[in-house]
Amino acid sequence: MDLVVLSACQTGEGDTLGDGKEILGFGYQMQRAGARAAIASLWSVDDEGTQTLMNAFYGVLKQGITKAEALRQAQIALIQSTDQATEPERGSIRVEGIPSAVKNRLSHPYYWAPFILIGNGL
Repeated sequence: MDLVVLSACQTGEGDTLGDGKEILGFGYQMQRAGARAAIASLWSVDDEGTQTLMNAFYGVLKQGITKAEALRQAQIALIQSTDQATEPERGSIRVEGIPSAVKNRLSHPYYWAPFILIGNGL
């Protein structure tokens, strides 16, 4: 398998913190089991924010760019969101169906920063 996306809370976090082993969680284990790459989270995530990020990620990934670039562009789309935004346009990515509960808060790192790509980003 090429990519496993683990969008639940703390799927990239292992048992030991502070010594660099914190990324040896479930995402790392998926790679060891044969996935070329995994996307996992390093802390608790918000359901609506994660939904928005993943919608953006898959939308960009369908365009044929690398997994690493798709995640980067999806994260930038959330970062560039503003309170004044009246359209679901976020950066260069059109994000559909943004839940109203998070519509004006997506630029905060809590919503986009927990996700990491482990393994082959191509």
